[in-house]
Amino acid sequence: MTIIACADMEWGIGRDGGLLFNIPEDMEFFKTATRGKTVVMGRKTFESLRIKPLPGRRNIVLTKSESFSFEGTETAHSLTELFSLLENTPKNDVFVIGGSNVYRQLLKYCDTALITKVSAYGKADSFIVNFDKLSGWKKESASELKNWNGTEFQFVKYVR
Repeated sequence: MTIIACADMEWGIGRDGGLLFNIPEDMEFFKTATRGKTVVMGRKTFESLRIKPLPGRRNIVLTKSESFSFEGTETAHSLTELFSLLENTPKNDVFVIGGSNVYRQLLKYCDTALITKVSAYGKADSFIVNFDKLSGWKKESASELKNWNGTEFQFVKYVR
């Protein structure tokens, strides 16, 4: 499984239920990486999406809410249910897209993280683990620094 996220300098990923940054090149990177794949997310992340479910992808929502249901999605109420849904899906075709609780729960099952690192502070209230300091993980590659409206960012791939 692959984690995909956009994080600020403090590894913040969200604030008030939304994204910290809306960088068009990051959005395009996300679309390209996940198109035709399976995306796994928590209920709050799903509810924050502008377009639900994400088109061109298999959408799985991991939630404890027994009443959650949305056309075009599959629901898992536990990791056991999630892995049952993923039984015939190649591991490389599964992307974990948030939020912070889902990243935390699925981290040990992931072997790749695609992080858009933004050189700014987003005043986040939601965070992802710091892959630069996470034992067993290493930076495999990083794009050149890019600039969007005066904010620098780069695409970084971590593996273990």
